[in-house]
Amino acid sequence: MATPQSDSSLSPLRTVAVVGLGTMGTGITEVLAKAGRQVIGIDISGAQAARSVAALESSTARAVERGRLTEQERADVLARVTTSTDLRAAADADLVIEVTPESYEVKQQVFRELDAIVRPTAVLATGTNALSVTRLAADSARPERVLGLHFFNPAPAMKLVEVVSSVLTAPQAVAAVTDLALELGKEPVAVGDRPGFVADGLLFGYLNQAAAMYESKYASREDIDAAMRLGCGLPMGPLALLDLIGVDTARTVLDAMYAESHDRLHAPAPILKQLSEAGLTGRKTGRGFYTYEAPGSATVVRDALTPTQGAAATPGRPVRSVGVAGSGTMASGIAEVFAKAGYDVVLAARSEEKAEAARARIGKSLARSVDKGRMTAETAAKTLDRITPAGSYDAFADVDLAVEAVAEDLDVKRQLFEALDKVCKPGAILATTTSSLPVVACARATSRPQDVIGMHFFNPAPAMKLVEVVRTVLTADDVHATVREVCGTIRKHAVDCGDRAGFIVNALLFPYLNNAVKMVQEHYASLDDIDAAMKLGGGYPMGPFELLDVVGLDVSLAIERVLHREFRDPGLAPAPLLEHLVAAGCLGRKTGRGFREYARR
Repeated sequence: MATPQSDSSLSPLRTVAVVGLGTMGTGITEVLAKAGRQVIGIDISGAQAARSVAALESSTARAVERGRLTEQERADVLARVTTSTDLRAAADADLVIEVTPESYEVKQQVFRELDAIVRPTAVLATGTNALSVTRLAADSARPERVLGLHFFNPAPAMKLVEVVSSVLTAPQAVAAVTDLALELGKEPVAVGDRPGFVADGLLFGYLNQAAAMYESKYASREDIDAAMRLGCGLPMGPLALLDLIGVDTARTVLDAMYAESHDRLHAPAPILKQLSEAGLTGRKTGRGFYTYEAPGSATVVRDALTPTQGAAATPGRPVRSVGVAGSGTMASGIAEVFAKAGYDVVLAARSEEKAEAARARIGKSLARSVDKGRMTAETAAKTLDRITPAGSYDAFADVDLAVEAVAEDLDVKRQLFEALDKVCKPGAILATTTSSLPVVACARATSRPQDVIGMHFFNPAPAMKLVEVVRTVLTADDVHATVREVCGTIRKHAVDCGDRAGFIVNALLFPYLNNAVKMVQEHYASLDDIDAAMKLGGGYPMGPFELLDVVGLDVSLAIERVLHREFRDPGLAPAPLLEHLVAAGCLGRKTGRGFREYARR
């Protein structure tokens, strides 16, 4: 927490009025008061103002219990806050931050009234994340003093603040507000005026696609959310996040984004309208995509859509031995996962030397686990003993499950499946780890398409908990049941999805990454600002450009092209900047240069 400052050390914006004392307004009030500002909280509802004060009292009491504030500091914070139901209380404010409902009519009325109340030097900030700051400024008597100040929820915890200038905003106003954000302990990011700005501009497109994916019944809400949490390291799944934000709020933001971009990916998914109009707007009403214990509760309770737990309807086939085809990082990781779970593993490559090298790589990985205290040396030795290297796929003759992890090339995979079809015994399950190619094309290369399924592991396989289980229209029920059981045995979280480009994770992740590239291409924001916005405002473990450089720009472009080809949506067309970088050989960390430059090892 920022230490309260003396008045002499504060920026010129010493007295701040916060108009609208809902969750966001209350959070902003707390941040300002803790940083030494005099805060005037204003809400047309006296009851809401009282609830805001009670929330501040409760929050600061918890801070004292946790040792983050002393009793005296708490008393000082509370003494800095006054509340009113009259907008005229903002008369002496140096800065007014409005966080009223996302409605032009409401916000314009507030700004019109403030024009007649505040001092000519006062800065007026809107907390909107969806509406045009320029339009609000144009209706003001002093448009040069109007800007956007977009905090993220919960305001006391989230570090990002987007400082939004219109073409009318005076640089002095932007500088004053930026200095204030820094004094509040926040990370200000300067952005231009367009719906969603940076963080929400990227986030809401992704959320909209997740809602559309669920609406199409492609995957369950639980699987969509688990896939994005476990596959991308996100703090929340997209549908749970929509419930937290408010389905109605998301619809409003997307409507504003679509009005400007005319990109179909921003057109709100019909389910958002249906839920909004039914009053099922998320946690605040107790029901949205999920059902909650009570309005405002974060506790999800079972409902008619909750999956039933227990034995599978169809019994699976016995699996005692596993064949892994390939010698790269993914093949080695998958072989390690199966061996750790007690399976006998045949690791086959195009030559005995490649297979031996892959096994040696697994040995080094296990040794690192021993060094870190994650397993004993005896367990590591037994695990490695379960892995038999082979220079021919003929060694798969007796395996119960064959998993291919070779190059992401359909011709290569089809040839391999033709070979596996001839080698593997009847009843053996054949699985592909493809992340973007049609599983059914691999299945059709065999005489037993009913035995073929997708098992998309994530890299690094020993660490990543997610496996996307991809069944085609030809996959047998007992094959699907078997792979689900195997995922449980190897301690992976399986999510079900159909055989279409990108499955769950890549179909949601790569359009988001592509849209980030478009932002840079259009000179809307810098690489650093976009990465910071998504890490600080969205809770992402990596910014989009960090991730693109790690994944590889060539790999990313290939996936984007597959998605565009599959769905034929213009919004999914790869950003030209991405194509140009790949053509120039700038592929990311592996070449030393992608969106950023890296030191050669």
